[in-house]
Amino acid sequence: MFSLLEITRKLLKGDFTGLLGIVKTNKEIHPAEVAKMLSGVPYKTSLKGFRMLPTESQLKVFPYLDILLQIKIIRVITKDRASFILNKLSSDDRMTFYTAVKGLERSHFLDLLEPKNRDAVLDLLGYPENTVARLINTEFATITTEKTIAQAIEHLRRNHKDNETANVIYVVDQEGKLIDDVPIRKLVLNEPDKKVADLLDGFCVTLHMRDTKEDAVVKFKEYDRVVLPVTNEENILMGVLTVDDVLDVAEQKDTRDIQKFGGVEGLDYPYVKTSFFSLVKKRATWLIILFVGEMLTATAMGYFDAEIAKAVVLALFVPLIISSGGNSGSQAATLIIRAMSLKELTLKDWWFVMRREILSGLTLGFILGVIGFVRITLWQELHFFDYGQHWFLLAVTIFFSLIGIVMWGTLSGSMIPILLKRVNLDPAASSAPLVATLVDVTGLVIYFTIAAFILKGTLL
Repeated sequence: MFSLLEITRKLLKGDFTGLLGIVKTNKEIHPAEVAKMLSGVPYKTSLKGFRMLPTESQLKVFPYLDILLQIKIIRVITKDRASFILNKLSSDDRMTFYTAVKGLERSHFLDLLEPKNRDAVLDLLGYPENTVARLINTEFATITTEKTIAQAIEHLRRNHKDNETANVIYVVDQEGKLIDDVPIRKLVLNEPDKKVADLLDGFCVTLHMRDTKEDAVVKFKEYDRVVLPVTNEENILMGVLTVDDVLDVAEQKDTRDIQKFGGVEGLDYPYVKTSFFSLVKKRATWLIILFVGEMLTATAMGYFDAEIAKAVVLALFVPLIISSGGNSGSQAATLIIRAMSLKELTLKDWWFVMRREILSGLTLGFILGVIGFVRITLWQELHFFDYGQHWFLLAVTIFFSLIGIVMWGTLSGSMIPILLKRVNLDPAASSAPLVATLVDVTGLVIYFTIAAFILKGTLL
């Protein structure tokens, strides 16, 4: 029996015997493993490999393929085959596919669906893209309160499929309104003649169709659930949301935030699947903005050219000064953005954050200032470098400059995300490079202003 790595190597050589062999003979192979192999080879090879799979295997493997490969496959296979696969998908996997397809192509692919599935997709596409409605699985199991456990089990056996949503059974009234949820274990472990109503605890965590995907992530984490019901405004059960879809949402959001915080527009597809020109475009925008911002740094230094000409030694510490401010700002921004993402902080906490960061900035600035002061003193006393007869005043200048700039950096880094959130912008857009650039410019002003005050009449 070939290993998965050996099969992938064979696929790269155009040999599909290993893939077909493992699909036909090894019942324990998970469809995700097959999808991983197909996604790891060139498109033409993966397409040919997918086409050679038995029909049953195609249905199992397709949901695990990355969305770009799914779209490419549907584009080129026969219309009948594409229609068969799309109609057999679970409702949440089908919605994921149609959400990713845009424009006229979406309309073309919608024509491949059966009327019932098409209407369901169109209904859910009417909700905003960031809502849980776009993720729900409309295949769920329901029972009513008047049934006994034996009757409920028989009802489920006759009317519901064996799928990932059947771990929790939902109790509804005659109008389909949600009453409670019952884990399948309660039906198995209780006496058959016991009424369903006796199993209810009256506590049912729910999501609503217009709740955001981020809200769903928080609720799953807060209540440790693997599936949650989703209702509309009238409390009618519309579908369920499973933890695997929520994990995908969390991963996508974290990836997007990390990219933005690194000074890159969020990528629409994975890095390896993003075209060269698209990647350049995503990176160029922020680089241009930051480059223009850094021009202000040069402008600020030009404004203080007289001071630099009189005391060239001040220029030696410019990289030290601006990097300290930028680093402290990036630290603060990272902490606040993550805390806001985890719902640890809200806009109402701005005053708490400001007080905390001012104190933190003063403390951190004092620590760095002491290190800077000691460094100049040691270098002067040990004759490593001669800072001139006014070296002590220079050391004092560096000490107070670091305190001021680090405090300003932490304050800016913590407040910018909150301000962006206040005007309904993504806090992650306050990227580390952006914060560092802003602090660079203002840091120079702080540095040379303090230098002009302390060194007046000596070096300046």
